[in-house]
Parts: sequence; C-alpha cells; structure tokens
Amino acid sequence: MAHAPREDRSRGRIEERARTLRVIVYAGIDPVTGKRVYLRETIQGTDKAAHKRANKALNKLLAQADKQQTATSSVKFSFALDEWMRTNEIEDSTSNTYRGYINRTIVPALGEQPVNKISARTLESFYSDLRRCRARCDGKPYVGHRKPDEHDCQKAKCRPHACSPMAQSTVRQIHAIISGTLDAAERWEWIDSNPARVARKPKQKRPEPTPPTPAEAARLSEEAFRIDDDWGTLVWLAMTTGMRRGELAALRFSHIELDQEVVWVHRNLVRGKEKDTKTHQRRRIALDSETVSAASRPQTTPGRTPKRHDTPLQVDGDSPRYRDPPTRLAPLLGD
Repeated sequence: MAHAPREDRSRGRIEERARTLRVIVYAGIDPVTGKRVYLRETIQGTDKAAHKRANKALNKLLAQADKQQTATSSVKFSFALDEWMRTNEIEDSTSNTYRGYINRTIVPALGEQPVNKISARTLESFYSDLRRCRARCDGKPYVGHRKPDEHDCQKAKCRPHACSPMAQSTVRQIHAIISGTLDAAERWEWIDSNPARVARKPKQKRPEPTPPTPAEAARLSEEAFRIDDDWGTLVWLAMTTGMRRGELAALRFSHIELDQEVVWVHRNLVRGKEKDTKTHQRRRIALDSETVSAASRPQTTPGRTPKRHDTPLQVDGDSPRYRDPPTRLAPLLGD
C-alpha cells in the first residue's frame, strides 16, 4: 500500500511504498489521446540515500519533460502505421504491397501496442517468430481451416498447419515499414527515439543468380527471333543490357539510338502504369555491334512496316501472339 508522498511539487512527487520509492512527474497532455502523461521511475530502498537518489531522478524526469525528450504519446501502433501511410509519398504499387504486410502481419502482432512501448527487444522477438513460422504459431499442432463458419474439412480441403518460415527479404521489408513508421513517430514527438534503428534484422541474403549458359542463351535467342522479331529483340536486350523487366516493358524505339549505339533507360512499366525507374535515375547503356544489329531487325526486316519512333517495344501479354512464346522458350533453358 502506498503511503502519503514525502515530497510534492507542482509537477512531480516522490511516493514511499513498502520497500521502494516511486518518482512520478507530470509530462503534459497526450497530443492524440488527450490523456495525461506521467513519467515514472522506481528507486530501491527507503533510507536517506534512497531519497537522495529519488530527488536526483525527480530532477532528471522534470528536465526530460521540459525538453520533451521522452515519449509524449501512447497511441496504438496501428494508428501510427495508418498516419505514416497517409502522409508518406510512395508509388501505388509500393503502397499496395505495404498495406498487405501491414494488414496480414504487422497489425495482428503489434497493432494494439502503444507506440511508446515498442522496444528493440519487441521487434527482434517479432522478427524471430516470423523467421520460425510466418503464422507465428505457438508450436502446437492445429488444423488450418479454409472457411470461418461451420464446414466439412474434407470438402474444404483443410490441412494440418505446417510451419513455413518467412523469407529474410520479406522480414527486412516489414522492418523497413516499421522503421519508417517509428521514424515518423519520432519526428512527431510521439516517442523519444526510434528503437528500430538498433534492432537487429535478418541479414540480407547474397544473390545467387542462375543465368543461362552461353549455349542455352544462344538457343533461346535464336528461337525467340524465329518466333517473332519483336520477341527476339526483347530477349536479346534482356540478356545483354541487364535491364529490369519493367524497364524493358516501357522501352520505346525512340530510346534506342542505333547510330550512337546506346539505349536510354528512364521509364518503368508496373501493372500497366508507366513511372520513373526503380532508382528514379535516368541512365545510358552502351550497346555492342551485335545488339545494335538485333535492335535494328524490327525496323529493317523486309516486308514489315518500320516501327514508329514512339512505338513501345513492350509486348501485350493478353494477346495470343505473346501468350505462347514464353511457354515455347522455357524448355530451352533445361531444368
């Protein structure tokens, strides 16, 4: 049971409890919830030395409150995530991806926690759980039901849960969302510092590409040109320039300067919408003589109308003409 306070100030006090002293300082009104915010610290002991330490802690907390160097908001993390997404300027495709991670993974685990209670240990434990099992199960066997209401599990094809770890790259992306949100919370003076800065996240896995062998690349290119000059040009440019898929899809013949033997990359096509490249930078790629020759084929093939300068090099995946070639080319790469 708490005793009467031994010392009282306008904004702070020291309460004597059974074997400890509790220092309490009023830190103002929460800017979002409208509730009073108090800073607290517990001092072991009730003797004269303990009271001296308590007075020192009281002065420290008063200074923190004055300088607003402590958490001033206890809003839920889900609210902070919504505010960060609302105020952050990101591409639509990125926003959709982030929303998926937030709704499926982050909010169910951390959404109800006050933003000022999230620590580096909280985050590291969360990431560790995801690397063990993306569903963050408790390790006990259960059946993953496909329907929420009463149903026949055999007809619905419900199966026993099997733990599946979340990929390192996915956990790192979730960390980026959490870190961005906590950065904003720090700017908005809801928290004193961002714990995600010091939290350990999964290491970035080194890329292990498995490109086709020279023989496979040659067969792939020959078959692509045999099917269609546009397909051949697309496959050849992909192999020789290293452009991203979206950059290849947004490429136009006007971006290829055959006389200068260069190609300009400054657009990206994502889900049917053109935008800047992933790095938001325009770059120039030098072409060798064989690539220049390959890029010229759609323009110089006898019997074909030359492409307009602004014609996209992209192919239409909904057209039967371009639905079949990937299936026909895949066997050329072997297993």
